[in-house]
Amino acid sequence: MGACVLLRLGTSSLQVEVLEETRAQVVRTDGGQACTVERWRLPPGVREGDVLVDGRLDPERTEALRREVALKRAALAVPLPPGLEL
Repeated sequence: MGACVLLRLGTSSLQVEVLEETRAQVVRTDGGQACTVERWRLPPGVREGDVLVDGRLDPERTEALRREVALKRAALAVPLPPGLEL
């Protein structure tokens, strides 16, 4: 069952990946499957990176995901040697 169908049924959590004028790409958080949906199907005020559960914005999961991404990025960061500037 695709993320588009799940968005209509409200049975899974989704992350908003890309917002365009009339469409959005959403990704299932439990499996990574992505699909495109009409933007009007999303709650008003939704932003890229937001997590939706049962068709509604979930601020707690959104913040937890942002923290997780920040920690992974920090772990992958390569320190610059002294004197080297980018």
